[in-house]
Order: sequence, then C-alpha cells, then structure tokens
Amino acid sequence: MSTVVQLNDLTKRYIMTTALSDVTLDVSEGHIVGLLGPNGSGKTTLMKILAALVSPTSGSVLIDGLVPGVATRAIVSFLPDVNHLDRWMTVAEAGDFYADFYRDFDRKRFQELLNIMGLSMRQKIGSLSRGMVEKARLCLVFGRRARLYILDEPFGGLDPLARGQVLEALVANFRTDCSMILSTQMVSDVERFFDDVIFLNKGCVVLAGVAENLRTERGTSIEGIYREVYGHVEAR
Repeated sequence: MSTVVQLNDLTKRYIMTTALSDVTLDVSEGHIVGLLGPNGSGKTTLMKILAALVSPTSGSVLIDGLVPGVATRAIVSFLPDVNHLDRWMTVAEAGDFYADFYRDFDRKRFQELLNIMGLSMRQKIGSLSRGMVEKARLCLVFGRRARLYILDEPFGGLDPLARGQVLEALVANFRTDCSMILSTQMVSDVERFFDDVIFLNKGCVVLAGVAENLRTERGTSIEGIYREVYGHVEAR
C-alpha cells in the first residue's frame, strides 16, 4: 500500500496567528480519512495547502511524491466549503467547465453520479436548493479520476438522510487507487466510513490513528472521542 500524502513538521503562520504547527502525518492509498476539529482548528488551511492554494511557512508536503503545485492540481480534486459555481450555469455547463479544465474529468462517471443524486443536466445552478447544489458540486468533484479527493465540510446543505445517501453513493464509487480526506463536524452521520481519523486543535494534531483501533482503545465511538477531545458537543 503506497502513501498518497506525506506531511512533515508542516507549519503555516499568518501575520497574527499560527494556523498549523508542526503537523506530521501520512495518508495511505485507498483510505478515507476524517479530518476533525472545531472551527479555527486549522482544517481548511491544511486542505488549501494540499490543494496548492496556500503555501506552507515551513515543513514539507508531498502528494504522490510531488510538492503541491501545477502538477498536483492535476491529481487532486478539491471541494471547498463555499459554492464556486455560477448561478447562470446549467449542470451540463458546469460539467463542460470541469472537462475543459481537468483532463481526468470523466463525463460518463459524472452523468452516472448525477443520476444517483437525482439531478438533470438541464437544471440551472441558480434554480437548485442549497442541498442540490451540494450534490452537484460533489458530482463534479468525483467526476474526476483523481488521486486525492479533499472535501471541506461537504454536507452542510444536506439533511441527515441525504448525507447518508450521498456518502453511501460516493463510497460505492470510491476507487482503491485513490484517497479521500473529509473535513466535517457532522461526525455521527459519517464516521462509519472513516478508515483513519485526525483530530486537530489550534493547528496541532492532538490525536490520530486507525478509526477502529481508536474506538477499541477508548471504548466509544469517534463522535464520543470527539466530545472527549474537545470537551463539548459540536459533532452533530
């Protein structure tokens, strides 16, 4: 089993704050990793570094052996936590945009995912509910044959039933030659899909490991561990 992501002593400082401090971790091929933590813990900064949108202050980052940049953007599919689709676009036009921009975009796979999500190519982005927009964005991200998928709070617009259905569909289409990092505070709905979990707090890794091993060692669920680590209930 190969390693898709390698971080060593990764640090990111801004003028007034340190967003990440000495983060060291690996993500293995074929694994779905839960990146957990309260707001301001450094999750989004870490994901933006992996997506080559932000440069680290120090430390090293390798994605499939490559330093984040033009080459890794071709193998990393990133879903940001804000909607990046224009309201005037149809779903088909959004697909055309991805196909023009990413060589690994698979139109057939995109159509199959749309069918699963109950979306039509003819629908306008501006006519969709927040939850349907989230589904469209996920179809675009997973329409790529990427090496690494990075999802930043992908289920914010979905109700609990829809979250489960969407993740079931994505996991069913998940390939063993890629990896996924999923940042969420809705731990209870999705923790059963995690192979590994990483708990961040104030830019530091406070706990990390194989999800099932952590459940066994601590005698509770990942949601329960979340409550223990952060001392309050934010995992909903």
